[in-house]
Amino acid sequence: MAAFKAFWNSPVGPKTTHFWGPIANWGFVAAGLVDTQKPPEMISRNMTAAMCVYSGLFMRFAWMVQPRNYLLLVCHASNESVQLYQLSRWAKAQGFLEKKEPEGQH
Repeated sequence: MAAFKAFWNSPVGPKTTHFWGPIANWGFVAAGLVDTQKPPEMISRNMTAAMCVYSGLFMRFAWMVQPRNYLLLVCHASNESVQLYQLSRWAKAQGFLEKKEPEGQH
């Protein structure tokens, strides 16, 4: 019970935005994972790139804020991974990741 009380009253416990902000942001990760089952033609390059930038910025914020917000850092690192995977699916569907033969070789 003492450990629970210590967590409850800690600077990153459930009484703070350090806890609830990351919990809400896990929705982005869940949505990204669900979207991996959709065809790559449905992926928005602009939105996926914006999510990559967003998560990159918030990973830095989570590391720099005091006390460090490890829950937020892990959440955004997970989202960054999912979004980069989605971006690679989009690029492959658009033909950007195809291997090209050097000119003159057939």
